[in-house]
Amino acid sequence: MAERHLAAVLVSLTTVDPGLARRMEPRAPTPSRRLTAMRDLARAGVPVTVLASPMIPGLNDAELEAILDAAAEAGATSARYVLIRLPREVKDLFGEWLEAEYPDRASRVLGLIRQTRGGKLYDSRFGARVRGEGPYAQMLEKRFGVACSRLGLSEQAPPLDTTRFRTPRLEGGAQGLLFP
Repeated sequence: MAERHLAAVLVSLTTVDPGLARRMEPRAPTPSRRLTAMRDLARAGVPVTVLASPMIPGLNDAELEAILDAAAEAGATSARYVLIRLPREVKDLFGEWLEAEYPDRASRVLGLIRQTRGGKLYDSRFGARVRGEGPYAQMLEKRFGVACSRLGLSEQAPPLDTTRFRTPRLEGGAQGLLFP
């Protein structure tokens, strides 16, 4: 499928620090396992995009370049990042987690996030919710662009051939038999 431009894989890599990974994503694959998956996919000819996300100001954003370096070395050919998004009750859960895991940094991290969200912890506007706004967000975006250029990583995932996609003809209409 990859040879025909029908498949590509995006792998999130939040950190390259195993200790931070255990605290942030205790039930997720370790950074080394994710990098191995990238390497195996790339060797098999599958285009790999690394998702350096979520980027959390004051917590893992200092690792942005290290994440991209490791992913490029593992065979990723493109990269993206997403600034942490904290909609609705997620902001409260994140705040509680931050206070429990990093009480010495919690107010600074939340303050930096607010700087990228117009004083709030979340901004639902299209575009702004992914990258943020303001000087801190601009600095992160600039660092990302410089690192991608240095490593030869495209900031766009490889295009897929969607001309072969056909809407399935299902009995019972567009929703098939889901709704009798």
